[in-house]
This record gives sequence, structure tokens and C-alpha cells, in this order.
Amino acid sequence: EPAGRGGGSAPPLPVRASAWRWAGRGVLAAFLAVVGTLIFRQAQTIEWSQVLAAVGDLPVLTVVAATVLAAASHALYSTYDLFGRSLTGHTLGTGTVMGVTFISYAFNLNLGSMVGALAFRYRLYGRLGLKADQITRIVGMSLLTNWSGYLLVAGLAFFFWPPELPPDWRLDSEGLQIFGAIALMLAAGYVLLCAWAHGRVGSIRGHRIELPSLRMALAQVMVASLNWCLLGGVVWLLLQGRVDYPHVLAVLLCSVVAGLIVRVPGGLGVLEAIFVALLAYRIPQNELLAALLAYRGIYYLLPLLLASVAYAVTELRARKLRAAAKARGAARKRYA
Repeated sequence: EPAGRGGGSAPPLPVRASAWRWAGRGVLAAFLAVVGTLIFRQAQTIEWSQVLAAVGDLPVLTVVAATVLAAASHALYSTYDLFGRSLTGHTLGTGTVMGVTFISYAFNLNLGSMVGALAFRYRLYGRLGLKADQITRIVGMSLLTNWSGYLLVAGLAFFFWPPELPPDWRLDSEGLQIFGAIALMLAAGYVLLCAWAHGRVGSIRGHRIELPSLRMALAQVMVASLNWCLLGGVVWLLLQGRVDYPHVLAVLLCSVVAGLIVRVPGGLGVLEAIFVALLAYRIPQNELLAALLAYRGIYYLLPLLLASVAYAVTELRARKLRAAAKARGAARKRYA
């Protein structure tokens, strides 16, 4: 390390990097503490008995229709990894790929992306014989699919139907429209980049980077956009149409961004806080929270239960297959 002009020496780069890393963690911890305090205070002002009563008052047909839309959304999301199969060329069956994606997505919603999107995919696909670089590319394609659709839908929703934000927020509706315009340009930029760079292969830190074709990119955006629209439809149904669908969708998309910033698994408390802040002036708070609790039960908890059972069955099958393979290997050795 060269000495400075004053006879001292510059601090080593690892020390600087470590200091910045700890500073970033400190800022994030402070931010989480503030958000957590706000959510806790908000929770203390809620009459939860009234909220639970409002949940019970939801019409059965409304809950059934919302459940059907939620099932359609999960089924559609489960096709995301098929784009990765097309890109990597692996030979796993469509049902197997969709099963892995469904399990990963359900755990992702409830426990966060590190557990669902990453850990479960690596474990399940690894047991099915895929290599780590293939799994990495599948995960990357799934993320591109999801967020390309988000950019398009959020861009349209924020630009044409920006929700009215509380006056004490630093961002106003015009700011959301600007964000919407940027999101639309990013979505279009992704599609154009795929059209221009398809067939070119690069690498980042040893990981293969290959963009899909224009046709596949358009399919990604369309499928993911439909999925985000279905998500908004689930909440809109549970709110029984009291708020226009585009407005509900825009608020939901706002809560997604807030949940990413706060990094709470499942956006627990964040989604509710955003909806209360933006819609409580139009719907009684207890009824609004009742709809959101039903949404969590239908879209988060019920799929998690199903995914847990599916994962347990998958593990049992994998063990049986390994045991059968060992038995066949032992039999060959005896008769060799």
C-alpha cells in the first residue's frame, strides 16, 4: 500500500468496503425500526374484533371467485421457469418444472426470496439433476419475466391512473406518473435489447449471460403482465368493487415497491399500511383490513400449505429414488 504525502498510508480497501457495508446495514436497520414502529402503532389503533367480524361477513361467492383468480395467478406464475427451460435446454417435464416453480413461489411469498426463489429452486432442481449454472440462469429468467411484466403494468397504472397520495408524502401523483413513464421505457428497453442482443453470449463473474429472443421476451412480458393484473383482480374482488380496479391495481403495485424496500418476508404489515394510507378515506378501515386479511389467507397461506405438502411428497419420492438406485447398484455388484 503506497504511503500518502503526509507520511501516513491510505486505509486498505477491504476496511473501507467493510465500513460502507456496516454503514448500509445500520441505515437499513434504522429504516426497518421506523417502519416497524409505524406498523406497530397502526396495529394498536385497529379494532381487530371488528376486522375479524368483517372477514366473516364477506360473501361466499366473492371469496370463491377471489380464490379462483388466485389459483389462476399461481398457475400462471408456475409457467415462468418454462422460459428458463427453453433458454437452458434442459429436459425436465412441464409438470415437474411448474411444480418446482409453484413450491418456490409459495415459499418466496411467505418467507422471502432467499428461501423461496433461491434455496428451494437450487435444492429441488439440484435433486432433479440440473447443474448450478443452469439453475442460476433459470432463476434469472424467472426474475426477468416477473419484473418485465411489473414494469409494463405499473407503468400503465401509474401513468394513466396514479392514486392520490397523502399530502404528507414526499412523492405526489405527478411523481408517480414520471415513475410510470420510466417504467414503460424500461419495459420497452428490455424488449428492444432482446431483439438486438439475442444470440450474443456474455458473462458476469463467470456466470453465463444470454438474453432471450424477441418472441420469448414479448411472451415473458405478456404472461407476467397478465399475472400482475390477476393479483389486482383478487384484491378488487375482495373489496367488492368499492374502488375502481385500476386504482386498486396501482395501490397494490405501490405496496410491492414498499415491500421490496422494507425487506419484510411477504411484505407483512407493509401491504396493509400502504392500502390503509391510500384507501382508508374511501373504505372503512375495518372492512379494508378484512379484505386484505382474506387476500393473505387466499393468496399466501393456502398456497403455502399446499406447497408444504407438495415439498414433503417430493422429498419422499427423492429418497425412494435414491434408495432404489442404491439397491440396484448393490445388486449389480453381487452378480458382477
